[in-house]
Amino acid sequence: MDALLWLFLPLLTSAGSALLAFFIMQAKMEVALAKERESTAEARASLANFEKHLEVQIKAAQEESKRTSLDQFLGDFRVEERHYLRENKSLFLKKKAMVLQERLYFRNIPLSNWVEHEMMIEEGGDLQALAKAVSVFSTRVETPGDPVAALAGAGAGAGATRLLR
Repeated sequence: MDALLWLFLPLLTSAGSALLAFFIMQAKMEVALAKERESTAEARASLANFEKHLEVQIKAAQEESKRTSLDQFLGDFRVEERHYLRENKSLFLKKKAMVLQERLYFRNIPLSNWVEHEMMIEEGGDLQALAKAVSVFSTRVETPGDPVAALAGAGAGAGATRLLR
């Protein structure tokens, strides 16, 4: 039996050493795999953040391009206006009226017919302010107590057409 023990003892120690080396290498492989998974997870998170950031930038660029194209489109609209004074003379009355004509254009294409406004004016009235008050295509905002709006309101009863905004 001693001979058998001396015969199997080197085999047992070599099998034990091989088993120990196998488990140590298995543990090293698991550590390396865990590190690789960690770096992969970081890379995926970084990629997901980059995709979100890229989507935000794309949306912002699209909105900016829409805004600029709309601004360019609206910039092609223009208003042509002309005004002159008309005097109506009757027996005892001499009435002065300012006639304002406006027309809306897109580039050089007229979009509307001439829109005409006739407003009675008084002596010493500001014709430019009156023209702006009556303008259909102006973007002026009227404020209460505005003398121009008061002039336009006085003339509106005399057959003038105006658009309140």
